[in-house]
Amino acid sequence: MNKTSVVFFLVFVVVLVGAAYYLVTSIQQSAESAIGGAVAPFQQSNAALQTQVSNLMNPTPTIIPDPITYINEIRALARLETIQYSVEKVITAEIGQGSFGFLFGDKLLFVAHGIVIAGIDMEKIQPGDMQLVNGVLQVRLPPAEVFVATLNNEKSYVYDRNTGILTKSVQDLETLARQAAEREILMAAQEDGILLQAQRNAELFLYKFFQALGYKDVRFIQ
Repeated sequence: MNKTSVVFFLVFVVVLVGAAYYLVTSIQQSAESAIGGAVAPFQQSNAALQTQVSNLMNPTPTIIPDPITYINEIRALARLETIQYSVEKVITAEIGQGSFGFLFGDKLLFVAHGIVIAGIDMEKIQPGDMQLVNGVLQVRLPPAEVFVATLNNEKSYVYDRNTGILTKSVQDLETLARQAAEREILMAAQEDGILLQAQRNAELFLYKFFQALGYKDVRFIQ
């Protein structure tokens, strides 16, 4: 076999090997595509089933407000808000916590965040409550009062709840805890002197206001 024949034979072998490799690679890719196409619907169905099971185990509440709104009362207000308290309170609400509490009891720990706003109702000021005597403006303000004492629902939450094995969660227990929390938050603000501070803040604000109007000597009387 001469040199030309040897070269031709080698080129033929290389081409044959390349063609065989290309053919095998094409077959493998086609098989993988076919398997992937066959498996994909099962994977999608499995994912959809898992999503449905998750929704059943952890349902998302649906809130549907009634489209009809009734406005019962409209009243003009002239309130001077002079102070706001932010209060945090922990409330424990429980029922059936006896010897068989682990069977029939229900207990929750509620962390309440609330605000209390106080000030002066300027609408209660009468003409006789403001008198100019010898160049002195004498002002009698109505007593400070609480305007708002409510929970911040975005920050308030149930921290822990233990329900007996043989009982269901008492639906009203959290409601009762929230009501108690509002009362406790209001009481805490009052005990801390929110009304006294609201009265002082109102006098300070109105003192500057009356001075800006030209009354240099202003006195607040009880």
